[in-house]
Amino acid sequence: MPSLKDLRTRIRSVRSTQKITSAMKVVAASRLRRAQEQVETARPYGQRMERVLGSLAARMAGLPNAPPLLVGTGRNEAHLIVVATSDRGLAGGFNASILREARRRIRELESGGKRILILIIGRKGRDGLRRDYGRLIHDSLTEVGRRHLSFDEAKNIAQRILVLFQDGAFDVCTIIFNRFRSAMTQIVTVQQLIPFPLEAEEAAATASSAAGVYEFEPSEEEILDELLPQNLAVQIYTALLENAASEQGARMTAMDNATRNAGEMIDRLTLNYNRTRQAGITKELIEIISGAEAL
Repeated sequence: MPSLKDLRTRIRSVRSTQKITSAMKVVAASRLRRAQEQVETARPYGQRMERVLGSLAARMAGLPNAPPLLVGTGRNEAHLIVVATSDRGLAGGFNASILREARRRIRELESGGKRILILIIGRKGRDGLRRDYGRLIHDSLTEVGRRHLSFDEAKNIAQRILVLFQDGAFDVCTIIFNRFRSAMTQIVTVQQLIPFPLEAEEAAATASSAAGVYEFEPSEEEILDELLPQNLAVQIYTALLENAASEQGARMTAMDNATRNAGEMIDRLTLNYNRTRQAGITKELIEIISGAEAL
């Protein structure tokens, strides 16, 4: 049975931890508000970009001069998987859910005999996949958006992917990240970046035909040469913004749960401390009374 000193030390330790988790919750809540505003601002731009590309893709379908970024290489043998995680932990199941989906995707592709390259964003993703899939990791990036996530960082990642694609290193590129829904809900999302996804193309073509016919000046080929690399950077930037908001939401929820759990533990330890102290006082009284009666 622990002594009173041990219980006091444990209570002080848990109370200190509770202060830390409470402070981390407040910081995460503040960062979540800013990240959520960025996500809500970026979403319409990314969606509109996909609609315009969908209209162009519908016009370019089947043409021999269609850009590879739009229609792909014609093969499905090599895959690049971009795994977007965080550099820091203490965010509940945020990183674990992304890594679980990444492992499932890798196993599925390996069972189909595909070649795989992995580009990792975030220290947690690198540490989580390095042991089992270190041979597949092409590169890992850390400290992305540490202070403030910028479009230049997303553009740099997009440029890395474009260089690999132009070198023939892969045929299909997908990114795995958490899409933000609320502070308590993040949705693991697998989004195809290269070639332009067929589902998005069909939906965008339908929406385009319902809204009207676009006329392009200059030609579609010239627009696509400029727009497709830009769209890749936009989609990566949007995914990283979604990931940042999801991370802060998951961290805020996790720290809130930790703070409440610490409070419950303090209550239990305090009750145990009081009972132990009462038992000690009772024992001393019994000893004094027994000694007095013996005299």
